[in-house]
Amino acid sequence: MNLNQIQNIYFIGIGGIGMSALARYFMNIGKNVAGYDKTRTQLTDELEALGMPIHFEDKLELIATPFLDKETTLVVITPAVPKSHSQWNYFLENGFEVKKRAAVLGLITKDTFCFAVAGTHGKTTTSSILGHILFQSGVDVTAFLGGIVENYNSNLIGEGKTVTVVEADEFDRSFLHLHPNLSCVTSMDADHLDIYGDTASIEASFVEFAQKVTPQNLFVAKGLPLEGNTIGVQEEAAYSAQNIRIENGFYVFDVKTNNELITNVKFGLPGHHNLSNALIAFAMAKSYGVENQKIIDALASFKGVRRRFSFQIRTEKLVYIDDYAHHPTEINAVHQAVRELYPNKKIVAAFQPHLFSRTKDFIDGFAESLSQFDEIILLDIYPARELPIEGVTSAWLLDKITNENKCLIAKEDLAIHLKNTDADVYVTIGAGDIGELVKEIKKELHEKY
Repeated sequence: MNLNQIQNIYFIGIGGIGMSALARYFMNIGKNVAGYDKTRTQLTDELEALGMPIHFEDKLELIATPFLDKETTLVVITPAVPKSHSQWNYFLENGFEVKKRAAVLGLITKDTFCFAVAGTHGKTTTSSILGHILFQSGVDVTAFLGGIVENYNSNLIGEGKTVTVVEADEFDRSFLHLHPNLSCVTSMDADHLDIYGDTASIEASFVEFAQKVTPQNLFVAKGLPLEGNTIGVQEEAAYSAQNIRIENGFYVFDVKTNNELITNVKFGLPGHHNLSNALIAFAMAKSYGVENQKIIDALASFKGVRRRFSFQIRTEKLVYIDDYAHHPTEINAVHQAVRELYPNKKIVAAFQPHLFSRTKDFIDGFAESLSQFDEIILLDIYPARELPIEGVTSAWLLDKITNENKCLIAKEDLAIHLKNTDADVYVTIGAGDIGELVKEIKKELHEKY
């Protein structure tokens, strides 16, 4: 398929974080872009402000006329769309070119020098840091990201034609569509067991992805069962972060490689998981040929990713952090980071579980990770693409949490409940629509203080 002959790109699920990055890209290169999504969000508002027509009802008559020409239209779908979707079925039945997001990403990046960032956790932050380093260093790059980078207020960095950075998504084995030149794997925890069935299958998929490049072009977190350049925090590795300290809210550390020591590297995102992410981006950029000082300067100026340990309020009296964590390992990472920054403060966490299947698969892990906070507030499970599973509820999770300072409340009551909670640090966690409550929570907490 030749993308040059396509004039119109229609997205079904345009508000998805990965889909919207593609939508921005196609608009930037002069294509007509429109789409459908189930719900209006801050992200769809931003796309509409750029000039993309978006509607929120699955009706054929809402598709604009130019997008009904199958010779010049490409339809992009997300795996989250149900098979019963009438617009999707219309395009399929009428012979349109319909491709999954991952396949389109593969087409765009095929003839570029492609950096592919994989991992069950950390890929959005790592790819965002890497895209920022390359862009700030003058590389002709486009980075397609799974989060809104604060420095650019976008999930697309740059308009380069020769180098790309992409998140290599393991969901639905999407990352096997890519053609990477340099790759990394940040983590390989079990996840998406609704797709893979068991841990062995997901690990096999990561191995297949890793083998798309030679071991010298692969960067892996220390301890993963893959052959490549190892990355470690305070441990022996090909690239290791050592002499770590906190100065004025920033990490400052040294990078030890096999043949040099790079001192006083500064990075602003909290948590050892983010140190590892920064170090992987450092190693990949250095391997590509970016000078040490340019990488150091870019790391110091990186402001973070929206909903990745995102400080919403940061004052002496009050701290509010919002995070996308939706797996026990990620919740543990949030807890480690917040405890390191605020060791003697009372921390309350509000969590919205994401997917019935994930809640069922990791129920004990969720209970254990959440019990570490001083107080836990649960919301009902966000279903996303799934139908309910009998017996899998937030009440079941609540019962398993060992910390007695816990409750389950309705989503619409969360902001007021947090306002009435006695705490120093507030954290909202989850990959569902809890992020849409941030504005209201900030308002209530500001009123409290």
